[in-house]
Amino acid sequence: MSSPSDTVADSAPQEVSRISTGSAGLDDILGGGFDSNRMYLYEGRPGTGKTTIALQFLLRGVRDGERVLYVSLSETKHELDLVAQRHGWSLDGIDIFELVPPETTLDPERELTVFHPAEMELSETTNLVFKEVERINPTRVVLDSLSELRLLAQNPLRYRRQVLALKHFFTNRNCTVVLLDDLSSSQDDLQLHSIAHGVVMLEQLAIDYGAERRRLRVIKMRGIRFRGGYHDFTIEQGGLRIFPRLVAAEHHKTFVGEFTPSGNAELDQLLGGGLERGTNALLIGAAGVGKSSVALTYAIAAAERGEHAVFFAFDEGRGTVEARARTLGLPLQEHVDSGHVRFQQIDPAELSPGEFAANVRKSVEVDKARLVIIDSLNGYLAAMPDERFLILQMHELLSYLGQQGVLTILVLAQHGLVGPMDTPLDISYLSDSVLMLRYFEVSGTVRRALSVVKKRSGQHEHTIREFRLSRAGITLGPPLREFSGIFSGNPRYTGSPKPEGSVE
Repeated sequence: MSSPSDTVADSAPQEVSRISTGSAGLDDILGGGFDSNRMYLYEGRPGTGKTTIALQFLLRGVRDGERVLYVSLSETKHELDLVAQRHGWSLDGIDIFELVPPETTLDPERELTVFHPAEMELSETTNLVFKEVERINPTRVVLDSLSELRLLAQNPLRYRRQVLALKHFFTNRNCTVVLLDDLSSSQDDLQLHSIAHGVVMLEQLAIDYGAERRRLRVIKMRGIRFRGGYHDFTIEQGGLRIFPRLVAAEHHKTFVGEFTPSGNAELDQLLGGGLERGTNALLIGAAGVGKSSVALTYAIAAAERGEHAVFFAFDEGRGTVEARARTLGLPLQEHVDSGHVRFQQIDPAELSPGEFAANVRKSVEVDKARLVIIDSLNGYLAAMPDERFLILQMHELLSYLGQQGVLTILVLAQHGLVGPMDTPLDISYLSDSVLMLRYFEVSGTVRRALSVVKKRSGQHEHTIREFRLSRAGITLGPPLREFSGIFSGNPRYTGSPKPEGSVE
């Protein structure tokens, strides 16, 4: 049995052809699909999507001109037709052998069916399956489900013998078999795992709030290098949409680490020339201080250079962001209409982290985005209740974006407005640059201050500057040299009677 790490469990004695599983995501996880002429197991509780992904496996065979067979011990052809119809599929080309009789009357002659498995001979059932396979001679077979055979067997030893008989029968046939199991046995029953060539487990998780989350894990795959760990997936019209876990080390791209202008000369000067491609910047500060406005400035500047930028909004609606852009004199709508800026509102209660990472990958690899904005990490944290996994996912995502030469801007809101600030999570060590934005009070008015507190890739100003948001965009003033304690929450003016350095 292989471990869940990305290792090769066994060395195949000879080259075996690979076939698609019918799911692009699972093919990616397995590095190309299944080895042909082997037996595989999909296991999971009812409702996890086993029947759907099994039908995808057979439909792929139909598209490739193969003869395929679905052996159903638990569902009728009518039920399978309904599943296919809701996914927009046609089952034409799939031979369906149902051991569930079409009529479920109270006729005593028809009572000995899978609806009464304890009364039916197991050998009779398996022999019927063997005869149908020999008659059709398919290259792909799905057997749904093993829980019925387990009930017929009534004891583990007999059940194991029958599963081995199935395996031996298919060994000498040019046929790839997928078995489905709904885990009706005890959790420590690993008989199937030892018999099957590969095992894929599907799970459905109920969280405290929001939609259920589904994920899968390849437990075992003999002779096949696969991507270990859990992979999020959704069930949509058209089948399972699987989001392979992002591994940044698999994605390397050569790029020039040049400066990315913000469109604001003073801000670029504060940053020592600007932010470089392939780096990420964290904008941290209180709610409403101007973090999203700074991020928008970068998005508009990228669009005006003809580059593609994508803005993922976890906290605000599109209308709110567009209204802010108008107050800053930023032509956001114009660039959204031209396609240079893509605005996507994210509902963290409905979106899994794996799906979000896949969305980011598509933006970079398909839409050629050169700037990615995530506003904010607080909203992303809501999608990942366990902070440890948020950090791991964000680390992998930032590494991937950096290797693609993308500038990433992260927004993180601190708790509180003035005075000491509390940060919901510390992600500053993952950031190449950190910009601190704070409110401060002068003569009874609330003002804003900005400073670069970290920049790994080069020199930057170590001053604190006041800035304002107006129809002219972001305006930075000279360094606030006559103030102290601005970021500590207790600013003190140490200059001449009239405060200098404010933005007029």
